[in-house]
Amino acid sequence: MATLVTGGTGFVGSNIVKGLALAGHDVVCFDVNGPDQLTEKFMSEVSSKVSFVQGDMLDRAIVERLGAEHSIDKIVHAAVFTVNRVELETQRSRDVVAINIEGTANLLELARTLHVDRFVYVSSGAVYGPAATADQTLNEDAPPVPPNLYGITKYSSELLTRRYGELHDISTASVRLSTPYGPMERVTGHRAVMSVFYQWTAQALRGEPIQADNMDGGRDSIYVTDIARGIQAVLDAPTLPHGLYNLTTGIWITYREILDALTGLVPNIQVAETAPGNREPSSEGADRGPLSGHRLFHDLGWTPKFDLNAGLTDYLQWRRDSSFLD
Repeated sequence: MATLVTGGTGFVGSNIVKGLALAGHDVVCFDVNGPDQLTEKFMSEVSSKVSFVQGDMLDRAIVERLGAEHSIDKIVHAAVFTVNRVELETQRSRDVVAINIEGTANLLELARTLHVDRFVYVSSGAVYGPAATADQTLNEDAPPVPPNLYGITKYSSELLTRRYGELHDISTASVRLSTPYGPMERVTGHRAVMSVFYQWTAQALRGEPIQADNMDGGRDSIYVTDIARGIQAVLDAPTLPHGLYNLTTGIWITYREILDALTGLVPNIQVAETAPGNREPSSEGADRGPLSGHRLFHDLGWTPKFDLNAGLTDYLQWRRDSSFLD
């Protein structure tokens, strides 16, 4: 039997695929993009456990063939159109809705026909919307108020996932990620705006001045390897006391703290701070507070392994080893 991972050549998806394969899963990696050289190198140590299938999840016939051609007993649905800029959200509104909602419906139909053991939907902290106060910690009982199409479609997919599970007796769960960083983040057709971790580590390793602004801002960033571990914990748990989990360190990290940590790991970094007004408008709205990971710890005993320094150290080493300095 095999686990199907959608969006499996993308940033988060590729780490989930690799993590599951390392844990012993046979994985069917399904994505509209086939594996490039960076993906093949990233997966090289688990290549015997991973089957790549290229196709569009909006094509129902292609999705149905996955069930006919592979013995799938679990599904991780990580494919998504990540949109965090107003201009892109405006230009591609219909595509965001189609990919993020219709795609989920097609995968849930596959789960229904196969009656899989578990369906895990990879969601986002974006469903919460902005925090009521700057220090508000958001747990799974906080009411979702997504301000943009990305958050709206993620929340809608959570509701679809839950209801399909109830109607068709499938064990389902949605996992809301805090902000990921780490290996395999790169520009793709469905991910165009990169994190400061991506930008600054590349600039530091190329010996260029780091372009930094809004140093007091931040996010509850989590290393993507920890995300893969958390998804596996939910996927493989014998039983799930809840159908919704935050996956997070629970720690708010400012951009200043990221820069300070990076400066300690890469010598002779130069910083060029720019005016905040030069930034492109974001569709994310005001900053939300950090997510709470208490439920996942309480139910499954999951805790992150990487703090900021360990995550940056590992990420820098991966970029060096893979010669990925773009």
